[in-house]
Amino acid sequence: MNTQNLRSTRTKLSNATLGALPKYIVTPRYDRTALTPGIVHIGVGNFHRAHQAWYLHRLMQAGDALDWAIVGAGVRPFDEAQRQKLAQQDYMTTLVELSPDGRSAEVVGSMIDYLPIEPGNGPLIARMAQRDIRIVALTVTEGGYYIDPVTKAFDAQHPDMIHDAANPNTPKTAFGAMVAALRARRDADLGPFTGMSCDNLQGNGEILRQTVVSLARMSDPVLAEWINDACTFPNSMVDCIVPATGPQELELIQTFGVDDTVPVTHENFRQWVIEDAFCAGRPAWDKAGATFTDAVHDFEAMKIRILNGGHQIIAGAGEMLSLKTIADCMGNDSVAALLSKVTHTEIVPLVKAVPGMTPDAYTDLIARRFSNPEIVDTTRRVAFDGASRQPGFIVPTIRDGLAAGTPVEGLALVSAVWARMCEGTREDGSTIEPNDPFWDDLNTVAKAAKTDPKAWLAQKQYYNDLASEPRFATAFCEWLEMIWRDGLERTIAAYLAR
Repeated sequence: MNTQNLRSTRTKLSNATLGALPKYIVTPRYDRTALTPGIVHIGVGNFHRAHQAWYLHRLMQAGDALDWAIVGAGVRPFDEAQRQKLAQQDYMTTLVELSPDGRSAEVVGSMIDYLPIEPGNGPLIARMAQRDIRIVALTVTEGGYYIDPVTKAFDAQHPDMIHDAANPNTPKTAFGAMVAALRARRDADLGPFTGMSCDNLQGNGEILRQTVVSLARMSDPVLAEWINDACTFPNSMVDCIVPATGPQELELIQTFGVDDTVPVTHENFRQWVIEDAFCAGRPAWDKAGATFTDAVHDFEAMKIRILNGGHQIIAGAGEMLSLKTIADCMGNDSVAALLSKVTHTEIVPLVKAVPGMTPDAYTDLIARRFSNPEIVDTTRRVAFDGASRQPGFIVPTIRDGLAAGTPVEGLALVSAVWARMCEGTREDGSTIEPNDPFWDDLNTVAKAAKTDPKAWLAQKQYYNDLASEPRFATAFCEWLEMIWRDGLERTIAAYLAR
C-alpha cells in the first residue's frame, strides 16, 4: 500500500463516498440501506466497534444477518459527542489492523443508528421495548455492574441503584433502562430479549442477570421473576487488544486517504467465545469465527487470568518506570521477565487447558501480542481502574494459589507495585495523574502504606481477609518496603533471583 501524499486527497467517510475510498480499504459489500436492526448495544466504544460490530459486519459481508444490525446507545452525557461524530459518517468506523507485518484498513458498517442521549433514557427505553430488538448487549467496563469487587454481590446501596429503583420510568443507568424496557415488553406481550455482557468479567452473563434482576426486584418483584424466567444472559469471553484513539491514531487514519473522526486501531487477533443461550434468536456469529460452547468459563478463566492479569502485572511497573506503552514495557528486560515468571509459575498452574490451547502456549501468545510494536496501547490506559481490575484479575489467582499451595510471592509483588503506583509519583519524580474512579482514596492509603504497608491490605473492598493470610501479607509488606527503599528494578531483580 502506498499511503504517501494521501493526506491532501482524503475522503470523508459516509455512505455516499464508500465508492470513492482507496481500493485497498475494504468496504461493505452489502446494501446498508436494506439493513434492519436486531441489536441495541450500550457502550459504543473502541472495543465494541473493533470486536462485536466487526463479527456482525463479517456475516453481512457474506450476505447473512442483514436483519441483525446494531443500534448504538449510551447513558452518560459524554456519549453524546461520540454519537454526533458517528452520525456524521453514517455510523461507520474505519478499523486499522496493526500487525508486525503491516497495516490494513476496513470500514465496518453493521451499526445503522445511535440513539440520542437524554436524561431519563427515554429514547433508549423506547427502542429496547420494540419487537425487532432481540439482543441488548453491553460494554460498560468491568467496574460498571454495581457489584462488590470482592464478594461479587449486587450493591443495592449504590446511589444509582437507589435512584433507579425509586424512579423506574426515568432511570440513570443502562440496567434501569433495561428493566423499564422489559416491563414495557411484558405488558405489551412482546416477549423478552437476551441480555449479553461483552465486558471482561468472569461469568459476565451471570453478573448481568444478577444486576438486572436484583434492580428490578427493588421496585417490582413480580417483574423481576418474569425477567429471571423469560430472559437469557449468556456468558461470553471477548479478546482483542484495542488501544484508545488519540492524536497518533487520528494522524494514522489520514495516511489511508479517509477522513474518519473516530477510527479504531486493533491488533491482528480476535476471539469471541459465547454460551449459546439466546431466548429470541441470534446471528450465526460462529460463521465469522466466534466459538459457541458450554465451557465458556474455561476460556474466560484463561484469558482473564493470563491476558488481563498479565496487563496488570506490567502496567503498574510500566507506570513506575515511565514506560509509555505496553510494547515499551515488554521491551524492558525487568518488566518482561516479571511477566514471564509470575505468569508461568503462579498463574499457569491454576488455569485449565482449553481445546487447542494450553495455558503455557497461551502465555507465550500473550507475550507476543503485548510485544507488537505497531500497537500503541498506552500503559496509562491499561493501568486505569485498578480498583476494579486488581480484584478482578489478580486477587482471585492469589486466593486460588493460597488454597492450592502454589507460589504467590510474585502476585504479592504485583499488588505492592499497585500500592506504590497509587502514591502518585514515578521513580523519576514525575507525577502520575489520577487514573482511577477511587483515586483520592487510593492515594491517601498509598501514602500511609509507605510507612505502614499493612494499611494497604486493610482495604477489605479489594482484599477482604487477605491481610490475615501470612504467605501473601508477609511477602506484600516486604516487597513494598523494598520498592520504597531500593527502587522497583532492584526489587524485581530480587524476585527474579529467588
